[in-house]
Amino acid sequence: MEKPCNFNLQFLLLHLLFLSLLLGLTNSTTAPNQDEQSRIISRFQEYLQINTAQPSPDYQKSTHFILSQANSISLESQVIEFVKGKPVVLLKWPGSDPSLPSVLLNSHTDVVPSEYSKWVHPPLGAHIDGEGNIFARGTQDMKCVGMQYLEAIRRLKSSGFHPKRSLYLSFVPDEEIGGHDGAEKLAYSDVFKDLNVDVVLDEGLASPDENYRLFYGERTPWWLVIKATGAPGHGAKLYDNSAMENLFKSIESIRRFRASQFDLVKAGLKAEGEVISVNMAFLKAGIPSPTGFVMNLQPSEAEAGFDIRIPPTANAESLEKRIVEEWAPASRNMTFEFKQKGTLHDNLGRPLQTAIDKSNPWWTLLEEAIKKANGKIGKPEIFPASTDARYFRQLGLPAIGFSPMANTPLLLHDHNEFLNQAEYLRGIDVYESIIKAYTSYIPPGRDAVSRDEL
Repeated sequence: MEKPCNFNLQFLLLHLLFLSLLLGLTNSTTAPNQDEQSRIISRFQEYLQINTAQPSPDYQKSTHFILSQANSISLESQVIEFVKGKPVVLLKWPGSDPSLPSVLLNSHTDVVPSEYSKWVHPPLGAHIDGEGNIFARGTQDMKCVGMQYLEAIRRLKSSGFHPKRSLYLSFVPDEEIGGHDGAEKLAYSDVFKDLNVDVVLDEGLASPDENYRLFYGERTPWWLVIKATGAPGHGAKLYDNSAMENLFKSIESIRRFRASQFDLVKAGLKAEGEVISVNMAFLKAGIPSPTGFVMNLQPSEAEAGFDIRIPPTANAESLEKRIVEEWAPASRNMTFEFKQKGTLHDNLGRPLQTAIDKSNPWWTLLEEAIKKANGKIGKPEIFPASTDARYFRQLGLPAIGFSPMANTPLLLHDHNEFLNQAEYLRGIDVYESIIKAYTSYIPPGRDAVSRDEL
């Protein structure tokens, strides 16, 4: 009796082992081996080495690279130039149910310029140091994310996964100079309407700790120029209401306001994205001379420019009143203009932010997918600057900013921008989980309706 019992037990254990292996194969993709990891990193390096820095990005070369990657994984593709010489590359992975709205993963192809002498490794070299850090402009902002989209799709396709919803990838130009000829043109085009997009993912920020950062809104830019006028005078003369004196009074008022906002951040009462930031961008005054400026003449005009960033929760009317009454009052011979003045509301008059409660299933799905990929999530945030996501939020679409970079110093637009290759590879795992969840999502009751119709 003992032998049959052992045999049955062994058979049961083998059967359980087989089932667990089968479930593992069907529920997850196989982790890439060392050779495949090297190929993944090499593709990322190749993208980084394409010079798409403003003001003269090589969009022709980046477009060719993106199309070659799309072709290698059998994605549909098209190139649209809403503005000549500024291509939008649009890729598609068709879903099995075209009646379901689609998902859009957006990224921009351009990067900011670099001061080469300030870098320890060339900003276009994509050098990997001994610790596995990849140094290049765009490693964080945001060529990493664009390639992670593609690598996640590559792995999902290899695993045999088929999306129910169509998935689109957009690679857009000129985000670093406002996105007006890229994402904005796309968002308001008939092409975009035909995509039937239900949710958009775009860039986020690196996190210095283990928690990924998720962004549901962003601060809107107001680029303000204040101009003061006054009577000219000798450099030795003391008199009231000179252009420089009036401008300095405004600068001091702005400085005090800036300090009050910054103190809230320093005290931990608010996050950076929740306050109004004001930073001087330029100061212009003086009479030029062959050796510099005329030093014994007080100028009759002076102006200063300020980059103001306003969260969607701020009172815009109150800030405009402050500008009129305190920062550029006509009583001090001052005028002002906005070089750029973004809106704080979408096209339906609602605050320009994405819901993060149960009313938005895409937020819940994103959190669950990140956790399923063993990621941790911090408190939802307002992005402190501006991204292309604002153009999609203006249409009333949910748009979420996310770049899977944990345990990484924030270095976008900084010298020596880098991303560790292990963190980059981990981000592909995360996007694989997100894409699978998003493209498989069917709203509650949808199946029942379909069955009734059948």
